[in-house]
Order: sequence, then structure tokens, then C-alpha cells
Amino acid sequence: MRDDTRPALGRNVLALSAVSFLTDVSSEMIYPLLPVFLTTVLGANASFIGAIEGAAESTAALLKLASGWWSDRVRRRKPLVVAGYGIATLMRPLVAIAGSASQVLMIRVADRVGKGIRNAPRDALIAESVDPGIRGRAFGFHRAADHAGGVLGPLIAFALLSLHLAGLRTVFWLAAIPGVLSFVVLLVFVRDVPRAARAAPSTTPDLSLPLGPQFWRVLGVLFVFTLGNSTDAFLLLRATQLGVPVAMAPVLWAALHVVKSASSTPGGSLSDRVGRRPTLIAGWVLYAAVYLGFAMAGTAWQAWALFGVYGIYFGLTEGAERAFIADLVGAERRGTAFGWYNLAIGLGALPASILFGVVWDRVGAPAAFAMGATLALVAAAGLLAVRISSASTAEETASK
Repeated sequence: MRDDTRPALGRNVLALSAVSFLTDVSSEMIYPLLPVFLTTVLGANASFIGAIEGAAESTAALLKLASGWWSDRVRRRKPLVVAGYGIATLMRPLVAIAGSASQVLMIRVADRVGKGIRNAPRDALIAESVDPGIRGRAFGFHRAADHAGGVLGPLIAFALLSLHLAGLRTVFWLAAIPGVLSFVVLLVFVRDVPRAARAAPSTTPDLSLPLGPQFWRVLGVLFVFTLGNSTDAFLLLRATQLGVPVAMAPVLWAALHVVKSASSTPGGSLSDRVGRRPTLIAGWVLYAAVYLGFAMAGTAWQAWALFGVYGIYFGLTEGAERAFIADLVGAERRGTAFGWYNLAIGLGALPASILFGVVWDRVGAPAAFAMGATLALVAAAGLLAVRISSASTAEETASK
């Protein structure tokens, strides 16, 4: 079937993509500056940075499971999405008043609470808003918009800092503006997708058996990969080690997001055509190559090149992973499935980031990056070995 005859993405995908774009403008005005802010202003070390990011993502992960399950229990997913974005919009700019690394930790955790509430029901809403044959493209388009915000946000921060229009803390305050705009777009333009009936009443959540054994196999492999996928703050620190000036960190971060945004829709569409599993394996092997590159790199230009290639990994995997999860379960359990998916990713983030920081501090950055590359290759081999038999999977959908 020709691409131009496929169903359109529709209002919800476009609106939620706009929400993610504006939210990422806000968050990425702050995030690439956090490692420098924490180390130079607040005196934190690499291990504490890893603890901050790991704790923030793990907190979010626990809430993603609960919110995803609850969104399956009720007719409406939008209220949870609204609550999640609202909390994050309120908390994120408070980094501007932080006086210690511990305060940044608390603010980041609160920010990620909002993310934890919104992500699973939002992803389920995207999956239910499009034809199953274009799920990869829909999730890829959403991620492309998110990463486009990741281009604009750091560039705004860079302009404000390089032109001496604002200091670090003022930039953090200004990040509230696009956050508020994203919340308005969400309230006005996103609509719930009606579902036939509520789930059967139950006093305790049934969170495992209905999802099926192949879902759990895939989730286990994703968790293994996550153990080697530490916070990208370490990539920024490695870039400064290799000679990239601190003032150029937002530009480097924006360049990464240019590649992420440009590759996300093609990567998601590729998974619709050739299958989720081959696309994910290719992305993970590329990730391992990039991390080995960071382990061996010795100059600033190599850091720039590796950041560019790293963006392609995101394009190959982010949309494909989410579409894969949606393929493996029915609509009545999709919110729960995305909750478990995000829980696995988030719980893996804490030990991944802490372990990476400890290895960095005690052995050195090259050893830490080599460890991440090894775990990625182990996960790729594991995904290749997993048996996938459902007729709803991308491999079989793509062949129809």
C-alpha cells in the first residue's frame, strides 16, 4: 500500500505532538544546563548527578504503572494526562530557586511525578487515536515533535546566556512560558477516544496475567537494555571532558535533538514496514557503537559527531518501542501495558545511572561507556532470541 493512501494521523496525535513540543522547549531550556549548574554552582559530583536523574525517573516509573492501570479502569484518559502535565509545568521552573543539590533532587522528583502520571495514558491515547497500521508513524511523529522542542529549548537558553540577556536562574524561570502554553493546547485541543465499556469492577488490580507471556519476554529484554542506558547528562559531561566548551553545551544538545526529530518519523514508519524487532535491534547495536565511541574518543569534534549518530538511535527505537507495546496487548489493557513498560524503563534508570556514575568516578569515563555498550549488545541478542507469535505484532502486520 502506498504511503499517501494510509490513514491520517488525526487531531489527537497532532495536538499531543504540539503539547510535547512546547513541554520539551520548556524542559530543554533547563536540562542541558543542569549538569553544569549542579557541578559548578552547587558542588555536586558525577555520582550525585546519577542519583538525581535515577531517582527522578524511578519515581516517575512507579506512577506510570498506577496511572496506566487506572486509565484502563475508566472511560477517560485525558484527565490523567492533564494532571500530569499540570504538575510538571508548575514544578519544573523551581530549579531557579534551588540552593543545594538536594533541593534540585526534590524538584526533579516532583517534576517527574507529573511525567509519571501522564505518560502511560497519553501513549495509550495515541495508540487508540490512529489506525493500527500506522502506529509506528504516529509514535514516531510524536517523538519528532518532542525532539523538535529539544532543538528550540537549548537554542533559546544559549541565546539568552551568550548574549548576556539572562543568568542561569533567570533562564530556568523563563522556561515556565512554553510550559504554560503546552498546558493550554492540551486543555483545548485533545479529546478522549470513547471506549465501549468500563473494565469490570475489582477491588485489587490485576496487573500481570492478562498481558500475556510474550509481552513479559519483550519487557524483560527492554529492562536489560535500560540497565546500560544511563542519563544523557553523562554524555554532556563527557563532551566537556573532550573539549566542548560549557557555553556550547546547549548547542550540542540542540544538535542532538535535530537528528532525533529528523529521524523519529522515518524510524517509526520503518518499524511499520519491516517490523518492530529488526528496527529495535538495529537501534540498540547503533547505541552500543556510539557508547564505544565515547569510550575511545579523545577530541571535541568526535564528541560532536557521536552526538549526531546518537540521535539516529533514538529515531530507530522510541517510536518502535511504543508501537511494539501497543501491538502486543488489546485495547482494554493498553494503559496497564504502557504503565509496566514505563515502570521497567524507570526502575532500570536508577541503578543504571548510579552504577554508571560510580564506575565513572572510580574507574573512569571510558570504562563506564564500555559497560553501557556491552549491556546494549546483550539486550539486542536477547530480543533476537525472544519468540513472538501473536498475529498483532509488527512483523506480521507489516507483511499484510
